This record gives sequence, structure tokens and C-alpha cells, in this order.
Amino acid sequence: MVTQVGLSEAETDRLFHALAASTRRDILRRTMTREVSVSELARSYQMSFAAVQKHVTVLEEAELIVKRAQGRTRMVRADPERIALARTLLAQYEDLWRGRVDRLDSLLNG
Repeated sequence: MVTQVGLSEAETDRLFHALAASTRRDILRRTMTREVSVSELARSYQMSFAAVQKHVTVLEEAELIVKRAQGRTRMVRADPERIALARTLLAQYEDLWRGRVDRLDSLLNG
């Protein structure tokens, strides 16, 4: 069983749901090295500002990005600790599946 590293099932679902879309993963990539405005992000994609804002909201709800107001501008940046948490969860799933494959190999070759 994968330990949820302090996350509830709902938080884990939000985390992986947020990472499931390529646009959201790209937004994370763009905000890892520097803080970016939502408007700047919106100019990077061929979709409406509202659509980009929805992606940002999903990432914010998963706590993968932090958003703050700078005057009328909304600035976002990735939360490296939360991304590391996602990596830890994925590593636990990898260990779980490797263990299952190893046991299956033992049964088949045993």
C-alpha cells in the first residue's frame, strides 16, 4: 500500500488530476524558475485567458502553485515542496509495482 505522505485521498486526487493535463504541466514548468503573471502565461497559449486561468486554479487547488496579488496583477510560481511530494508519491507507486512484478517473476520462475 502506498502511504499518502500526509495527504488525504481527496488531496492526492487533486494533485494527480492537476498533473494530468499537458497545459498544466507546462504552466508548472514555466513557473518553476521564476514568478510569472497569469496574463503572461495566457499569452503563451492558444486559448482564452479564462481557460488559462482555469488551469491555474486547478494547479492552485492542488497547491502545486502559489498565487499572490501584485496590484491588479496575479503572480504565480511553482511550489517545489509540493512537486517533490508528487515525486515521492510516484516513487512509492513505482516501488509497489516493482514489488508486484518481482513476486510475479518469482512465481513464474520459482
